[in-house]
Amino acid sequence: MKTIERLKASVEELPPAYFALVMATGIVSIASHLMGFQAVAEILFRLNIIFFICLLLLTMGRIIFFPYRFFSDMEDHGRAVGYLTIVAATGIGGSQLIILGKNVGAAVILFAFSFILWLILIYAIFTLLAVRSKKPTLRSGINGIWLISVVSTQSVSALSSMLVYHLPDYRQLMMFFSLLTFLMGSVLYIIIITLIFYRIMFFRLPLEELRLTYWINMGAAAATTLAGTMIAANSHGSVLLERIFPFTIGFTLFFWAIATWWIPLLLLLDIWRFFTRRGFSPYDPEEWGMVFPIGMYTVCTFQLSNIPGMELVLYIPDITIYAALAAWTLACIGLLRSIKKLFVP
Repeated sequence: MKTIERLKASVEELPPAYFALVMATGIVSIASHLMGFQAVAEILFRLNIIFFICLLLLTMGRIIFFPYRFFSDMEDHGRAVGYLTIVAATGIGGSQLIILGKNVGAAVILFAFSFILWLILIYAIFTLLAVRSKKPTLRSGINGIWLISVVSTQSVSALSSMLVYHLPDYRQLMMFFSLLTFLMGSVLYIIIITLIFYRIMFFRLPLEELRLTYWINMGAAAATTLAGTMIAANSHGSVLLERIFPFTIGFTLFFWAIATWWIPLLLLLDIWRFFTRRGFSPYDPEEWGMVFPIGMYTVCTFQLSNIPGMELVLYIPDITIYAALAAWTLACIGLLRSIKKLFVP
């Protein structure tokens, strides 16, 4: 009975951003494939299918059995945007199906699902947060999770770019759509990161608030870089994209530079947190929010190196792939231990 109670409590308390597990596993799988670790990529691909199905079932269970908790989180400034990890996870899953599964039909279904879900969630969440009568201060209300809105938007853009040559009848439409969502995500990043940077630099940052979700500061910029590189790769097939090609390359490089700038600062903050806390903290689902950015940075840098003149950055993913795999392994060990505690406390 105690095990059942713990399972029910886990479903009730399921963090809205837990689909970061699928995001992280999916992007590390793609990174492994690009860097030549085919066996690892295939294993992670199959694991990610299991993770995705399990989290969908848990989320459906939360909606059915704990609807108040589910919908109240949608009005919480600190948690609501986490629901957009479902969109990002679906978009990355669709990319995996094309790259590793060679299943374009399923990828198209996931693209349609991710776009519809993105359209519903991003407007529903932002509307609910906007009309709340009682709102938190900027200091307590904003954190790295807000940048999931950027990652989800860019995941839809990237997947639509990947489908361009698989849907010839809708090629021009898909190119235009991928450009629009890329630009939307770019503007969202600039707005939100300004607020987050202001919060970090001008308000006291207690140890408990310095969470791993701040790695998404880098991950969102890397996701924007990836979407930009894919649009650039498709530019030769569109009159519009050809005309703005220099802008696309420049803007993409701009975001890659931002992502690169964040890495040393985030590492220094993590070192400070480690020594202040005097050790590692117990497993937290937010760890996947650190794994995803490292994997995304690896993939976006590899794709950026395919642009003429950018070959010099190719050595970077040769290094970061190992960091991504190590981070994924450590987070997965923590996940397995937390699952074990549900049955053997």
